[in-house]
Amino acid sequence: MRVTDDPNAKHCAGCRRDLPLEAFANDRNRRDGLQPRCRECVAEYSATHYRRRREAMGKSVREKVDVPAGHKLCRTCGEVKPHGEWHRNATASDGLSTRCKACRAVQGRQRHLKRNYGLTEAERDALIASQGGVCCICLSAPAAHVDHCHETGRVRGVLCFSCNAALGQFKDRPDAIRRAAAYVEGNAWKPTLVAPGVYQLPS
Repeated sequence: MRVTDDPNAKHCAGCRRDLPLEAFANDRNRRDGLQPRCRECVAEYSATHYRRRREAMGKSVREKVDVPAGHKLCRTCGEVKPHGEWHRNATASDGLSTRCKACRAVQGRQRHLKRNYGLTEAERDALIASQGGVCCICLSAPAAHVDHCHETGRVRGVLCFSCNAALGQFKDRPDAIRRAAAYVEGNAWKPTLVAPGVYQLPS
């Protein structure tokens, strides 16, 4: 084993270079307290064996990507993005989430659709296509919000924001909606007060 004359350096058994002591990980079983191979060689050796194990199991192997400082690779979308595009995660080794903000948002919408309506994005898109891409009620604005019956959970269609909000204001009451339609059409009527707090509706 080659030993360097520099007390602040060590010869790597892998790459055969004389490197600073900081380039070697600790190993209490060694006389000098350091591993015989530098961190870079150990990482390369581990990656090679990891690749062989994955290939032996018939699984894909992630290719190593050079990422500049202050950036991180998102394994979901495959893009290298600055740290500002990631949520914080104190439990992660780098303090960042495993997915970028954009991918987390997409997956959040997918979970919301499945959890609240039992739909996948493909099923939601097919429903919108069957409506011609427009709101079921106004037939003009783009369909964007899934509407469902709050009692049965049945999906009724996809509405625009305004029509979806209007149904919510009417509390899904068909009688109130019909009276609103009659009112808009000019067939206004008023209930007759027959007792304190008691009204008689016109027939």
